[in-house]
Amino acid sequence: MTADVINLTLKDQLKVLVRLLKYTVPFKGLLILAFSMLVISTVMGVMTPYLVMIFIDNYLTPSIFPEDEIMWLIIAFITVNVIAVLTTYWQIYLLQRLAFKVIQQLRIDAFEKIGKLGMTYFDKVPSGSVVSRLTNDTQAIVDMFTSVLGTFLMAIFMVISSFVMMFILDVKLAFIALIFMPVIVFILLTYRKYSARYFSQARSLLSDMNAKLAESIEGMKIIQVFNQEKRLRKEFAVINEEHYQYNIRTIKLDGLLLRPAIDMIYILSIVVILSYFGFLSFETSVTAGVIFAFIQYMERFFEPINQVSQNLNIFQQALVAASRVFTLLDENRHEPAQAADKNQEITNGCVEFKDVTFSYDGKNNVLKNISFTVPPGTTTALVGHTGSGKSSIINLMMRFYEFEHGSIEIDGHSIKTLPKEEMKKNIGLVLQDPFIFYGTPASNIKLYHSEMTFEQVKRAAEFVSADSFINKLPRGYDEKVVEKGADFSSGERQLLAFARTMATDPKILILDEATANIDSSTEEKIQASLMKMRSGRTTLAIAHRLSTIQDADEILVLNKGEIVERGKHDELVQLKGIYYKMYKLQNSQQ
Repeated sequence: MTADVINLTLKDQLKVLVRLLKYTVPFKGLLILAFSMLVISTVMGVMTPYLVMIFIDNYLTPSIFPEDEIMWLIIAFITVNVIAVLTTYWQIYLLQRLAFKVIQQLRIDAFEKIGKLGMTYFDKVPSGSVVSRLTNDTQAIVDMFTSVLGTFLMAIFMVISSFVMMFILDVKLAFIALIFMPVIVFILLTYRKYSARYFSQARSLLSDMNAKLAESIEGMKIIQVFNQEKRLRKEFAVINEEHYQYNIRTIKLDGLLLRPAIDMIYILSIVVILSYFGFLSFETSVTAGVIFAFIQYMERFFEPINQVSQNLNIFQQALVAASRVFTLLDENRHEPAQAADKNQEITNGCVEFKDVTFSYDGKNNVLKNISFTVPPGTTTALVGHTGSGKSSIINLMMRFYEFEHGSIEIDGHSIKTLPKEEMKKNIGLVLQDPFIFYGTPASNIKLYHSEMTFEQVKRAAEFVSADSFINKLPRGYDEKVVEKGADFSSGERQLLAFARTMATDPKILILDEATANIDSSTEEKIQASLMKMRSGRTTLAIAHRLSTIQDADEILVLNKGEIVERGKHDELVQLKGIYYKMYKLQNSQQ
């Protein structure tokens, strides 16, 4: 069983259904109109057997065919069926439209929620699983509205109206027909109990397949380089087989408890009706029209139930899918909240860490009593072996994670109380692997800041020397950029990221291994750009290549979450500690 499985009790399903139906409130006009069409369509459907009964008993049996009366009966029959057809069409159309309106809003809410979630959520949940909730699961909800809601409402009206007509025709037989209701309810409840379990497993496994696909596509180069195709195919096949098995269980359950069982009860009801009328004919006359009408109403009573039962699997899938979407919407692993003080501003860009201790899991501290100050306009570099805590310092500085012990201040203000907009505007981040969006070089630099002009975009590109390769593109700043900027070299992608950062002219610059993956052809240009970017700005830099930070005002050496050495390059070399060993090792490899 996967960790993503959601088991719903009947009470849980009702809660999910009520919450889902609340999404229809803003579109109540559509719902009321669809409901009206449904009522009219149902009434017209009930009228048809009654008109046929009149024809059989009043005209066909006695062989009396007055032209005017027959003509009016035919006109009434045609009119009733035309109205039924038209109202059925509009009911289906309006429910479909309502469904897509609801899902449109649900997807917007879910996507907005994703933007508010913290890194702790994405550390635990595969991206493919999140995508599955916004695509496959929401589509299942559409199917519920279009296939189930209309059928369910129609079934209610058809069952009630059919019972009313049966009571009009024969009270005793109508009561006899009610005997079958508990059996039908028992079958449907039994189906709900087992199908919910199977659908939940199938949905979870579908999410796992999406996650595996997303991971495989993302890492296809590594998969092929290390010849892992067979292993991944086997892993995917295992998940696919489990998904298949749970779908087969659902099909078996459908085949046993849905239409075959309901059809059997319907056949028994017809036997009871015909037997009743057979015995009744010994005592009094029974008209063929009444028998026909009663059988028709019994069929109209059972057929909606049959349709509901046939759509129960869609209904169950939709509820499970909706619960998965609502689980995402209810997720409380948000990005750290800001107790923002609108009067606080970043003026100089002085950064100070005071006794900061942090743990990702609440058990193992990855940072221990970290304290340092980065004066305005200076550069502080963070170095250390993998796992020493360098990136964790950056993560806390950028408010990707919440911390409880110690404080981080900018210009004397806690980063927990600084307005979010103020921090985003004044702190620029450049990552080791810059993410380039689908679009154009201009849109990647501007990132859709409405107030930013093209001149500002161009100045930012020129400032970091990104204009030299952008101008060589066939359409320049309007050249189409494919997903992740795959057509650009690593250096060109990094220059675009530099331009994006400098376009907002931040006071504080954070560099996370910004030169680690740069090709030699653009390294000199990258280094020159970094020097210009750092000039006059408070800079906090994670360094892999020690040669790039030898001019830093202060270098902090981290080991197992603690600052074990600090000072300028020459001072640390003279200490002959961890930094010295790292420096000697890198020089020996050159």
